[in-house]
Amino acid sequence: MSQEDAGLLISDQWQHGSVAIPLVNPSTGQPNGMVAGGGTAEVDAAVAAAHQAHRDGRWRSLPPQVRKQILSEAARALRTEAATLSRLISSESGLPVGAARYIEIPMAADALDFYSATTMDDRGSVVPFFAPGGPPSQFAFTLHEPGGVSGLITPWNFPLFLPTCRVAANLAAGCTCVVKPAPEAPRTALALARILLSAGVPPGTVNVVAGMDEAGAALVAHPLVHHISLTGETETGRMVMSAAAPTLKRLSLELGGKSPVIICPDADLDAAVAGSLFGIYFHGGQVCQAGSRILVAHEIYDRFERMFVERAGQLQVGPADDPSSDIGPMVSARHLERVCGRVRMAVAEGVPLLLGGEGSPPGNGGFFAPVTVFGPTDRVASIGRQEVFGPVACLLPFSTEAEAVELANDTPYGLAAGIWTRDIGRGLRLAQAMEAGTIWINTSQVLSPTTPFGGFKSSGIGRELGRAGMRTYQESKSIIIETSETPPRYF
Repeated sequence: MSQEDAGLLISDQWQHGSVAIPLVNPSTGQPNGMVAGGGTAEVDAAVAAAHQAHRDGRWRSLPPQVRKQILSEAARALRTEAATLSRLISSESGLPVGAARYIEIPMAADALDFYSATTMDDRGSVVPFFAPGGPPSQFAFTLHEPGGVSGLITPWNFPLFLPTCRVAANLAAGCTCVVKPAPEAPRTALALARILLSAGVPPGTVNVVAGMDEAGAALVAHPLVHHISLTGETETGRMVMSAAAPTLKRLSLELGGKSPVIICPDADLDAAVAGSLFGIYFHGGQVCQAGSRILVAHEIYDRFERMFVERAGQLQVGPADDPSSDIGPMVSARHLERVCGRVRMAVAEGVPLLLGGEGSPPGNGGFFAPVTVFGPTDRVASIGRQEVFGPVACLLPFSTEAEAVELANDTPYGLAAGIWTRDIGRGLRLAQAMEAGTIWINTSQVLSPTTPFGGFKSSGIGRELGRAGMRTYQESKSIIIETSETPPRYF
């Protein structure tokens, strides 16, 4: 068995575990090799390595400037290896190779650069302190300290960026971690770990266990794991919350979405159509914050629908390694069937189908779903309420601003939202009324490592990215000191 098949990094040892994970290239439907990952026993070993590294402080005790230099070096290596990494990402996740190279990899490198700078941040603050009846001679300050071992459970749709930003925030916080990547895309996370180790991250600080559900469950239940970060479906988040309850783990959960986009009557239609197309069809809609519900002002609905459908029909669906492909495949045959099932249900419910449908894949055995548009969609239609996670847009007309807000918030989700308007006052008014963690005005799907990201309602708990993403892995400690030479008598 070759080194390439090793599905485990425990301390500084690349290992072959007991669980065989077959990989499939979603663009061809053909086998893409195999990774020898792990289950409960391997998770135990990885957590033990991370716990020992946390206890002896081999990472958090390094001078901040050294940690900064190591993370900066890892960012440089990502950029240097962009051509190789982009092909790996595309072969695992189906993200078009251009998007992998020019969007995902730069975002991952930027996250490492951002968190390298936060290693130089203050570790706490002096705060005003007063107790009822207490003397003025008491002084208080806070510390932000590493919480311990983190379990990072990441999905397949962005197999480099999502592990990178969580590992980088975790390292900036001074913590150690065990990464459990999605079984569809483990090699990208393993490549990231190799880069971090080569950049100087001490052995045991970052460990990786490629595995199936057993590995994830073992990580969530492990008593030495302080924090679980999950990106996944809402139902998976509920199961993680339940499994983490006995050990009262800290949680950050980035879950599902059914994000609304409001097209106001004064919107620049060319820009709104272009932005809305990118919002739903980037990565074939396999994005948790995809703008899948497009709410269009009644007076411009017909023009918007005509322009949107025409331009959507021009998008090229094809293999992820083809530079001419705008949209790649679904990640697996099972996921393709799930998307097609949602489309069939909508057609059976009588929702008008404007473009696409189930269609025929573009040959060569890959898992391709056609660009699909429904509209006008009724607010009760399942296609407008359930997360599809595929290239399926729903157009819904509205008459008033109040109705637009009501429609936008009429969902159990609240991850992201969009607004297109020339009136910035209206845009800010709508943004304040909408229940979502990230709201774009006259732009779409842009994220930065400086800006916290996470959801309202069933879209999650906590925030990733930004300094908030680092703080989520830390514990705050308050220290109160009596400074007087003659302390008060309490009895």
